[in-house]
Amino acid sequence: MLSWDDETTSASAARAPQMPQPQLQPALPPSVRAQPNAPLHDVALNPALVAKPAVAAAEETSRRVNAADKRIINGKTDVNQLVPFKYKWAWDKYLAGCANHWMPQEINMQRDIELWKNPNGLTEDERRLVKRNLGFFVTADSLAANNIVLGTYRHITAPECRQYLLRQAFEEAIHTHAYQYIVESLGLDEAEIFNAYREVASIRDKDEFLIPFIDTLTDPGFTTGTMENDQKLLKSLIVFACLMEGLFFYVGFTQILALGRQNKMMGAAEQYQYILRDESMHCNFGIDLINTIKMENPHLWTPEFRDEIKALFFRAVELEYRYAEDTMPRGVLGLNAPMFKGYLRFIANRRAQQIGLDPMFGQEENPFPWMSEMIDLKKERNFFETRVIEYQTGGALNWE
Repeated sequence: MLSWDDETTSASAARAPQMPQPQLQPALPPSVRAQPNAPLHDVALNPALVAKPAVAAAEETSRRVNAADKRIINGKTDVNQLVPFKYKWAWDKYLAGCANHWMPQEINMQRDIELWKNPNGLTEDERRLVKRNLGFFVTADSLAANNIVLGTYRHITAPECRQYLLRQAFEEAIHTHAYQYIVESLGLDEAEIFNAYREVASIRDKDEFLIPFIDTLTDPGFTTGTMENDQKLLKSLIVFACLMEGLFFYVGFTQILALGRQNKMMGAAEQYQYILRDESMHCNFGIDLINTIKMENPHLWTPEFRDEIKALFFRAVELEYRYAEDTMPRGVLGLNAPMFKGYLRFIANRRAQQIGLDPMFGQEENPFPWMSEMIDLKKERNFFETRVIEYQTGGALNWE
């Protein structure tokens, strides 16, 4: 059973031998472009070859990959060769993600539509909660996808991890699709919902916290291979795995799933449940990635760097609590904003411990233990009962 607060164990393997830190350039530099005999197709696809002369690059591509030589970042092996595996945990998560595949149209939204259109179906506080949720999530997963596709992916030199990142990017697209599907189904004002990240302060503040870390990795001039830049990459990975997907999503998840537990907005709640399951795996993959980079590059984990990470944790908890207050100015669904203060501190402590930091807050308990149960969702449970009849998979299409 997947659990958002599971300890990650796959990154606790024996330390890999330390390798010199090469000065790598993922973009193709003029010095290489100028060499007429350089194997440009290999160099362009494999950042580990970029800084090498043409002859050395050709020799590198002709050599068979040794799994022991692979590294998560700054690797020198061919990124186009998936096997032999070194990071089997990444491949296993890729397979698990594929096995969990789902699409938004599979969930019937008819009951949600009827409830939303009924003037007495939901209270104003419940409607505010739903719209605020969608206002954050419709763009949050796009930010995550852009960070993966335009940033993280090109700096990771382990093909097993790249394979999972491709799956994760697709899942982020599915999540954005799911939120759009809910907005469209309920007939909400699309301009209001999709622009909430600019117009609603509690949402805008969270996004503005994240954007600098996206900008760092997506900058075409950013390269790994120095201690400063490797720490920037590691910091970005921690922000997105532990603080965005591992903290910023949980107030919203809890609120919508609490609606579902009261037989309200059941279609939306089911989609959030699938998304929660996906995000739990994203978070755990990211933590494994972080811990493996730490083991392969222990010089990055300095006391000063740890202090920077702790400060980011404190700031993230503060921002998510403000979001809880904004979405629940009054008690609703048996929830209130103060309940989330302890919950966010509990989650932050767990995330800190998972990457090797001491807990940052005192002893905190989880006020929502039922949230962990939500992740163990079996799609087959009600797939055929809720599937929209107009939805077709490849096997149902008429090929005549």
